[in-house]
Amino acid sequence: MPTDVNLNDPILRADAVKAARGLRPFDMLVRNAVMLDMVTGRERLVDIGLIGPLIASVHAPDPTREAHAEIDATGAYVVPGFIDTHLHIESSMVTPAEYARTVVPRGVTTALWDPHELANVAGIAGVDYACDAAKGLPIRLLPLAPTCVPSAPMFEVSGGDFGPSEIAQLLARPDIHGAAELMTMHQLLDGDPRVQGIVAAGLASGKRVCGHGRGLIGGDLAAYVAAGVETDHELTSAADLIARLEAGMTIELRGSHPHLIPEFAKAIIDLGHLPQTVTLCTDDVFPDDLYAKGGLNHVIAMLIENGVPPAWAYRAATLNAACRIGRPELGLVAPGKMADFVLLSDLHKVTASHVFVAGQLAALAGELCQPVQDIPVLPAITNTVQTRKFDTADFGVAAKGTVVHIATLSKPRFPQWGARDVEVKEGHLVLPDDMIRMAVCNRYGLNTPTRVAFLENWGTWRCAFASTVSHDSHNITVFGRDPNDMTVAANTLREMQGGLVVVADGKVVAKLILPIAGLISEQPLEDVAKEFADLRATLDTLVDWQPPYLVFKALFGASLVCNAGPRLSDVGLVDVFENVVLESCVIS
Repeated sequence: MPTDVNLNDPILRADAVKAARGLRPFDMLVRNAVMLDMVTGRERLVDIGLIGPLIASVHAPDPTREAHAEIDATGAYVVPGFIDTHLHIESSMVTPAEYARTVVPRGVTTALWDPHELANVAGIAGVDYACDAAKGLPIRLLPLAPTCVPSAPMFEVSGGDFGPSEIAQLLARPDIHGAAELMTMHQLLDGDPRVQGIVAAGLASGKRVCGHGRGLIGGDLAAYVAAGVETDHELTSAADLIARLEAGMTIELRGSHPHLIPEFAKAIIDLGHLPQTVTLCTDDVFPDDLYAKGGLNHVIAMLIENGVPPAWAYRAATLNAACRIGRPELGLVAPGKMADFVLLSDLHKVTASHVFVAGQLAALAGELCQPVQDIPVLPAITNTVQTRKFDTADFGVAAKGTVVHIATLSKPRFPQWGARDVEVKEGHLVLPDDMIRMAVCNRYGLNTPTRVAFLENWGTWRCAFASTVSHDSHNITVFGRDPNDMTVAANTLREMQGGLVVVADGKVVAKLILPIAGLISEQPLEDVAKEFADLRATLDTLVDWQPPYLVFKALFGASLVCNAGPRLSDVGLVDVFENVVLESCVIS
């Protein structure tokens, strides 16, 4: 289904003019819908007449108007198609075709995709796959140029390396729609030539430069915006939200941290109006959540559930988003606009009955009207786990003496440096009873040593967990206490060529195979969601979680070295903000 069509074709416009004046039939007429107007916020009963992909008329119900095809929308609301302003399809562990099959029937018609997970694994080949896979789907997928490959140069090594010249070349492509989230915040502020060059390439292209400003406040936040970065989705509080609104940033309010939604909703309600710069995004959605709840529809529903007026929530996902991404033909159900719209059987629960994309009925009653096909997988994005076979020594830490002082990583999600005196036996550190091990190994053929850290406040573990989904380098990351279990888990990942593995008492008790870049399955979402949910449930019985920070999701971001605080990467224990690199946790 073509989604980027030329609305300014003179013949198309001329036909729309005639249809709007009643001089020719509409191609499609949707009758008797209750429109929630994104401009006025008011409701009114309308008929919507289409000519091809174009809305020709939105008028009061008129039984005399003719059309080649009709839909009776009595009892349904109509709103514009939803626009997800920032997401990583790879985080849902399915192909773009499977993603479309899931979200389009729930009302999502446009999405800005940052394929930096694929790029960090496979470089330009990963971006090529994303751009090719985005075509021919019943959703307007708009890939961006990943700006952080790797996310923190010199502090980690991934499978790609994009400097200013690579970003400029990507941005010159018509199938690349902007510069994706810039996570190298402090390097930019400190004048790093590489990062400054990446932002300069984005600004020179005339396309948007998107951001990731986690933890920035005051002068640093102002400097980040002054450098040319437009957006942020890394909000951790209402104060963050207000500060970024006041700095003039485009807000991509995300649903991937649902515990923050009540706070964000209250902050918006307290303003007394919805700022034009507030948009919505999903960022990362696990496959079982995607299957059960959907994508941006769920973010809209959560805001409404927390008291945000429906007109505001829908406007953030439609008109505001269209304006901020520079697509004025989207975001409204109005004459002259793209015929992307959703008929809702439930306004508050965001339940779609019909979804139109570029004038065609794309989904009906929760299913796509036409099947979608995956593109062939390029060899360059398979067989991406290139390591030697692991043994138990890889998950220990060598040390001399009887007691040594080590640096630890304390707290999940928002890690801090810690320190501990630990015993040494037979030349290796002895893991204290209240700690676990974390190991990271480069999977891109470098054969560098496996790096090991000791983690505090990470609960009680009775298993090992290994993953090639490890933001954003996606190196092999292993958690656990027993080096034997960790070895089995890492070697199983190596044999699977990517995925997730849980090992207990030396046996694999759950796994999910992700052969495309070690991130994506070739299976239907239903199957991926079930295997993922089963793995999560298995881990729940073997790890004592402590929400909201010590949770399953924390495992995938523990190696996200571009964020504040100490992290473990394939280089060692690192702190990007403090410019620290420790090859070993042993400090004395």
